[in-house]
Amino acid sequence: MKQGMKALAALLFTTSAAQAGGIDRTGQRFDGFFQPGNYVELSFGMVSPSVSGTDLPLGPFPGGGSTGNVASDYYAMSLMVKTDLNDRLSLAVVMDSPFGADIAYGPGSVNLGGTSATVNTSAITGLMRYKFDGGFSVYGGIRVQKANANVDLRGLAYGSLNGYSVKLDDETATGYLVGVAYEKPEIALRAMLTYNSAVDGTFTATETYTTAGGAVIPLVTSETNVSSPQSINLDVQTGVAEGTLVFGQIRWANWSQFILSPTYFASKTGGASLTNFEDTYTYTLGVGHKFTDQWSGAASVTFEPSGNPLVSPLAPTNGSIGFTLAGIYTQGNMKITTGINYTQLGDAQAETADAARADFTGNSAVGFGVKIGYSF
Repeated sequence: MKQGMKALAALLFTTSAAQAGGIDRTGQRFDGFFQPGNYVELSFGMVSPSVSGTDLPLGPFPGGGSTGNVASDYYAMSLMVKTDLNDRLSLAVVMDSPFGADIAYGPGSVNLGGTSATVNTSAITGLMRYKFDGGFSVYGGIRVQKANANVDLRGLAYGSLNGYSVKLDDETATGYLVGVAYEKPEIALRAMLTYNSAVDGTFTATETYTTAGGAVIPLVTSETNVSSPQSINLDVQTGVAEGTLVFGQIRWANWSQFILSPTYFASKTGGASLTNFEDTYTYTLGVGHKFTDQWSGAASVTFEPSGNPLVSPLAPTNGSIGFTLAGIYTQGNMKITTGINYTQLGDAQAETADAARADFTGNSAVGFGVKIGYSF
């Protein structure tokens, strides 16, 4: 059982779908940190979402205009290097891009056409783990995160704010994570509880207004506070038969704390936020099996319950259910994992001023990922 599970532990890998949990792109996982010995892991993923909607009636306009596919394909890479200093103490460095968005509404939408948003993040996390007797361990680390963003509000649904833009310059801020784990290797049991703190940044926000003629009018340049969400991950895996593993995760992310309210925008909206996200719970359940000494496979289902159907135009989906198939090839000290994911994205209505402006139905995303792990 123990030998049969070593390869399967690496299959806890999901190619995340667009807009899952606010603008979550990785789930902030680091399963490779629990690989024995010295270990390096490189992951690459690509997600291709199809997220389109149609205008709802607004004033004299009857609706029906197409938003086009508002969500662009995106790519993500991560790198982990881990080493054991001794039998009890391990260190690791992780580089990834935990959050992101790339939204753009097409000109066919009268209500929201031209609205766009980009969010870019990159993070470096230093980790330390200490093992106690009896299978327990504690771990923690510091995360340094860099972020920037651009938001353009366009379309009749924004009223007097049609033409408003804000640019958030690069800002680097720090957060932390702490966790506790229990392992019983003879049955491939591992349970991890991880808390990721919010990362609070103070950004220079440049707000402008673009007239119908294309002239850009400066509004306000000021400092604005933005926090990426705190979150909790509970990961569990255990062997259930020779060569067979079941695994699961529950993730809570505090997206309601993700507030973007620059000075001019706040003054015109009574302190409203450009974003309108709810806290999310994401559940994953899967099974893996070792077929031969070289080949293993896994399948999993990920579910995110729907919430308020009125959502931010910057993330126009509401809940999801996703299906992932993965395979791993082991040769000596190297493991190559590939996975494909299909996610159905929940129906939603993009809103401004608490009124529905566009219907989004029947949307989905397809993802593909490759992970290479090497023990040395």
